[in-house]
Amino acid sequence: MRFALSTAQHKTTWDRLDACWQAADQLPIFESGWLFDHFYPLFTEPTGPCLEGWTALSMLLARTTRIRGGLLVSAMPYRHPALLANMIATIDIAAAGRLEIGLGAGWFQAECDAYGITLGSLRERFDRLDEGLAVIHALLTSERTNFSGLYYQLVDALLVPKAVQTPRPPICIGGQGEQRTLRAVARWADHWNAPALDAEAFSRKLDVLHRHCADIGRDPGAITVSNLLRYDGTDAVLADIERFSELGVTLCLVSLPSPHDPDDVGRLATLLSTVAT
Repeated sequence: MRFALSTAQHKTTWDRLDACWQAADQLPIFESGWLFDHFYPLFTEPTGPCLEGWTALSMLLARTTRIRGGLLVSAMPYRHPALLANMIATIDIAAAGRLEIGLGAGWFQAECDAYGITLGSLRERFDRLDEGLAVIHALLTSERTNFSGLYYQLVDALLVPKAVQTPRPPICIGGQGEQRTLRAVARWADHWNAPALDAEAFSRKLDVLHRHCADIGRDPGAITVSNLLRYDGTDAVLADIERFSELGVTLCLVSLPSPHDPDDVGRLATLLSTVAT
């Protein structure tokens, strides 16, 4: 089992967030760190603190030297994919090839309403995600990109310089929808992050992903499978790690409670070392 650290940047401070990543950078058991992509805090009143994800991630990668990083996951409606592709290339260059591209359809209606962002119906969100994935992949891998979609149109578009990682930084897609999300994972993703699912639901979704891979002739073993578990300061998380490892999870993202305590990073690393292989 491989491990990553999740530090949602709400209900916390920059100094605490930075200290957690500095600590994790010194602990090889954490291969990557993850933020989220929201403007409002989750599970609380919207007046609480919440740092913007992409700018926070770029600063954290600039201030570390080893750990990889990404957003779990960046909502496609929030940024034009051509802009996002340019951000991806620049951050990957500055971070010497340590960026992970987390992408999803988006869901948080309240912050979209507050900021005047069009989230759209479920179908519209996934249509936009499919188009955005194609645009981002093309811009990061092709000399010039032409694209004509319902939401995005590119004409002879350039992106120079490219990212450090080739053919592009790995894409992580988060979600559980069997028809749209998991089909997109099979086509585009290097990493699928499953949301909070019980063991039976997770196994069913993984079987669906394998069928989508078979439909296009892709080896599902090429896709990292992760889930998100919560650390509460005890060893309770170990039982979940063992259970999901047996079901096919290969990368476990463990989240710290907010506001973050940097000392928790070392305690969690010690705990995880008892089950790391």
